[in-house]
This record gives sequence, structure tokens and C-alpha cells, in this order.
Amino acid sequence: MTNTMYNKDILNLTEMNKAEMLEVLHLAIDMKQNVAKYSEIMHGKTLAMIFEKSSTRTRISFETGMYQMGGHAVVMQGSTTQMGRGEPIPDTARVMSSMVDGIMIRTFSDAMVAQLAEYSRVPVVNGLTDDHHPSQILADFQTILEIKGTTEGLKIAYVGDGNNMAHSYLIGAAILGMDVSVASPAGYQPKPEFVALAKELATTSGAKIEVVEDPTVAVADADFIFTDVWASMGDEAEQDERVKVFGGTYQVNAELVAHAKADYHFMHCLPAHRGEEVSAEIIDGPHSVIFQEAENRMHAEKALLAKIMLPELQVGS
Repeated sequence: MTNTMYNKDILNLTEMNKAEMLEVLHLAIDMKQNVAKYSEIMHGKTLAMIFEKSSTRTRISFETGMYQMGGHAVVMQGSTTQMGRGEPIPDTARVMSSMVDGIMIRTFSDAMVAQLAEYSRVPVVNGLTDDHHPSQILADFQTILEIKGTTEGLKIAYVGDGNNMAHSYLIGAAILGMDVSVASPAGYQPKPEFVALAKELATTSGAKIEVVEDPTVAVADADFIFTDVWASMGDEAEQDERVKVFGGTYQVNAELVAHAKADYHFMHCLPAHRGEEVSAEIIDGPHSVIFQEAENRMHAEKALLAKIMLPELQVGS
């Protein structure tokens, strides 16, 4: 199977069209179900992983994923690299890409990731930045596909801070054609440029894009409800103020989910703060699929890496 995404950078979800995103999602499901079939496809391949933000799921999912595909991952903390001592990004990119087959970076600045990709000879994957989290959204959409068997005709709702997760849900859902409603308090809503981008993408896919303040409007008739912590990495100093602003209004709890479809599912990218953005009865309840979602990070990332690092996807019987 020829990979149309070969050598493509994944800085955000707009790097993929609907067909390519669905290819990644279906490949991820097959990789999850047939691990042995893909156990040697990355033989001899190395992924460099740069972390300037702390990580549990991103590191273990990418590193284990490469191992399961017969490849190797090199883990580097940003503070211990020459980047941490001021080496220009173009120099780092040129040197690193002469030795590895792909680069994943988890950092703050989208501009840094874009510059790294500009000067790299190998594909660069955004493992998380302040504005985007593409690998997490792919895992979430894989989970939706596993549960529903389709992404057509669905509504997803996001309640909480208009952060990188909100941006990526808006963009990703707009590409696939899923309706998406985001509820955030005034002053904490998604950045206008990403809302505008999602609405532009939706003119092609037919998705309905909505940003509101009232979470009951967002979750009305929703098939899936998502949330995230109120203070993301880098915003910890605002924690107390954000608790006051978001308060009980933006907590996903039994009262709020009563407005969703009876068979709704709850997701959270984790780590979660029970009693803040979500009540324990919801995140630990029968509608929660957070651990299926968490495992799917590895499978979605495996599929994405295969699509961008292999010119042809050849698998065993």
C-alpha cells in the first residue's frame, strides 16, 4: 500500500485531509488488533523524541509503539540537549535529521516545531504544543470509530478551557465532518483564528461548528463529551483563579450529562482532576472510556508514524 503521507510533517491536523485521517484511524485499529502483523515494519528505523514538557502518555506511547513495530526511539529532555544551551533550531534540525528517520517534539511553541520541520530532512510530529495536540485527537477519533463504527452523523462536545485540545477538536471534527460544540467561559474560549479555520474547513465537510458559554447547549444531544484540566501546563499559576471562573458551571457531572444522548460516552486526555473539571461519578462511571482512549494513543501514533516514515507499508501475513 503506497503511503501518500510519506515524509509529511504533522504540525497540526490540517496536514491531513479527511481521507488521510481516516486511513490513519483504520490503520490504527488494525494495528491494535494485529500487533504481530506490524512487528517488523520499522526495522532499522529510529525516532528521536524531544521533551520540553513533562510527559507520561506521550513518551510511553511513542516509545513503546516504535518498539512494537521493530524500531527504536531515542528520548531526549530539552534541558539536556544543546537546544537547551541555545543551539539554533536549524542547526539542531539539520544534525538530528541526518541520523534519524523521524522526530517527535513535545514543547510549548508552535513556532519552534515549525522551524524544526522547516530545516529537517525527516518528518516532524507535533507531540503537543500550546495550540495543538494532534496525536491525542487521533486517539480520541480512533476510540469514536471503535465504538460507533463511523464518524458520520455524530456530535461531539467539549467543555472547559479553550486550549490546545479545544483547538484540535474543532479542526479535526471539521475535517471529518462531525458536529462539534465547545463551551468555555468568556476570556477562556478557543483562539478566534482556530474557530475561523474550523468553520472554513466545515464548508467542505458539512460539520456544524459552535462555540458557546453555556455547557448545557454544548452537550445537548452529544454522542461524546470531552473535557480537560482547567489549567494546562504553563498555566499552573492561574489555577486558583481558574477554579473560581470555571467553578461548578463547567464541571462535567451528572446534571450536565443529562442533556446529552442517553448512550453518550465520556473522554478525557488525562491526567484528570476529579472534583474539578469532571466528577468522580462520571469519569469512573459506565459511560467513561478514558482508558480505552488512553491506550489508543499508542496505536494511533503507530499508524501515524508508519504513514509518514515508510514510503510503502509492507506487512507480514
